[in-house]
Amino acid sequence: MGLWDKLKNEFIDIIEWTDNTQDTLVWKFPRYQNEIKNGAQLTVRESQVAVFLDEGKLADVYQPGRYELTTANMPILTTLKGWKYGFNSPFKVDVFYVNTKQFTDQKWGTKNPITLSDPRFGMIEIRAFGNFSFRITDGAKFIREIVGTSGDFTTDQIDGQLRTLIVTKLTDVIAESNLRIEQFASNLEEFSKFAAEKLSDDFDGYGLKVTSILVENISMPDEVKKEIFELSRLDKIDMQKLTQWKVAQGVEKAAESGGMASTFVGMGMGNLINNSAFGSGQSNTPPPVMQIFIAVNGKQTGPFDVPQLTQMAQSGQITRDTLVWKAGQANWVAASALPELEQILGAVPPPPPVG
Repeated sequence: MGLWDKLKNEFIDIIEWTDNTQDTLVWKFPRYQNEIKNGAQLTVRESQVAVFLDEGKLADVYQPGRYELTTANMPILTTLKGWKYGFNSPFKVDVFYVNTKQFTDQKWGTKNPITLSDPRFGMIEIRAFGNFSFRITDGAKFIREIVGTSGDFTTDQIDGQLRTLIVTKLTDVIAESNLRIEQFASNLEEFSKFAAEKLSDDFDGYGLKVTSILVENISMPDEVKKEIFELSRLDKIDMQKLTQWKVAQGVEKAAESGGMASTFVGMGMGNLINNSAFGSGQSNTPPPVMQIFIAVNGKQTGPFDVPQLTQMAQSGQITRDTLVWKAGQANWVAASALPELEQILGAVPPPPPVG
């Protein structure tokens, strides 16, 4: 028997793992064809769990500590092996070390934009990114559900699955928030909290726990940002003002191109701006309607507005001496005493000369 064959058949009496990496989740102890002898020493360090598998079946799980492997501390394996009265011979079993430390600064982000419906801007595509942290809480479940028989399992091998889960759940959180798109930036902490709650059950199904998730940014298309900035310059959301603003922008672009078309559009826009709150600097609130009562043959008639009073003055139904009244007056007065009627009466020509 050669030296290699002799070493290959030696009994294993020390089982331990010193992790020199930053991304290993599960590591399989390299037993090869060697057998573990009765009374072998098993060392499980802090942030580790050791899981024994017998012919693919989960057996005993060991928390941090030092163990002397005997039937007394291998109850499940003893049952699987059928050791009714203890054993003196070596045995074969697969030993997996599970790293239970917290894995931080794991990146996530949307590969494709998330499509949302906004009541003001219609269908909008947004993107989001951030980071998250997790740890293994159930080593046996993680091996059964994710690792299988892999001898060396790292964060890269599960990163894609976890990122997909995060994006899916965060999309639901954003859609259910009913927030305006410009309010997303001020609610990143709330989005992070709700996303962590929604991910809890999914991570637990793998034997994992999401210890933190941060939404660093939710971005929107540049054209939507521009629309929001324009709206913020208005005193309030007023569709008439917004339309005038848009027309003004269109005229500026047309004027830049020059020619008769820009001159014609500019003239039309001048009238629009002069008649708007932007051009005149005055309020576009319509003036109050004038309501005046008239005494006819000692009886009150009316009230009448300006067009009606103008027509009555032209037909001679109202003269400077006609008694009138409006809200706020204590008594009836002659029509000539009201400034509102003076202009109307002054526009009526006197009777033509006779003969």
